[in-house]
Amino acid sequence: MTPMNADKADEDSDKAPASILFVCGMNAIRSPMAEVIARDMLGSGTYIASAGVRPGKRDPFVDAVLEEVGLSLDKRQPQTLDDLEDGFFDIIVTLAPEAHHRALELTRTNAVDVVYWPTPDPTVATGTRDQILAAYREVRERIRAMVAQRFDRSK
Repeated sequence: MTPMNADKADEDSDKAPASILFVCGMNAIRSPMAEVIARDMLGSGTYIASAGVRPGKRDPFVDAVLEEVGLSLDKRQPQTLDDLEDGFFDIIVTLAPEAHHRALELTRTNAVDVVYWPTPDPTVATGTRDQILAAYREVRERIRAMVAQRFDRSK
């Protein structure tokens, strides 16, 4: 690849793909946060979904920290990779090690970019409600920064 082509490839990787799947362990915290944040930042031109490796239950702390920034999961419930209606995505962003391994297994024979964004699990936080919410806020802001860095169309 010539230097000019390398620059073109770098430009293309910074543009928002047509479809993005975010995956974490149970689709209860990190991947639904990423889905909602990405939808808000990227608008309707990109199809965005999220799923978990295994079944999970909705986490009320996610609702609380999303509401703080004017976002909502609405009535959305956690889903697994098996629950997805569409199995084709331009990029799969994994947010937990088990999700990354599973995505790599699922896409071995497909031309899909799978990227890993190491993201802490806020459920390990202990202490007061405010301390726990602070851990969830940190994850929210980390995801927001990663989405902006990778997919911001204004670059």
